[in-house]
Amino acid sequence: MGTVRHILQRKPKNLFYVEPTFTVYQALEQMVEQNVGALMVMHDGHLLGIFTERDYARKVILRGKASKHTHVEEIMSEHPVVVSPNDSVEECMKLMTSRYIRHLPVLENDTVIGLISIGDIVKYIIDEQKFIIENLEHYISGT
Repeated sequence: MGTVRHILQRKPKNLFYVEPTFTVYQALEQMVEQNVGALMVMHDGHLLGIFTERDYARKVILRGKASKHTHVEEIMSEHPVVVSPNDSVEECMKLMTSRYIRHLPVLENDTVIGLISIGDIVKYIIDEQKFIIENLEHYISGT
């Protein structure tokens, strides 16, 4: 099976993040604009946490906070689980399943180089299986 690096090679190179002082509302606007379910929270190039749709639902809405007056740093998930580009797709699946998370920041030499989601992993696995099936079909048919 492949590695996180293989997944990142198939994704756009954009890093979507917010500063910790952004309001939750501003972060949500960016999530909608980028069509993502999570944003890394960074300052001066350092990963401070992650802000997800789940954080919004559990820490803003259910606690009666106002998204236009609450800063991301107040409700982000601090110390997110991270992976390296050399970690296997299988290891990532195990991490996500055991920790009940859907997003993993990718760090290389303490530098954020990407973010992968469970959707990225599923797409990678489906594409790999499709490739294997096509190769087997060509082998069997002799083409």
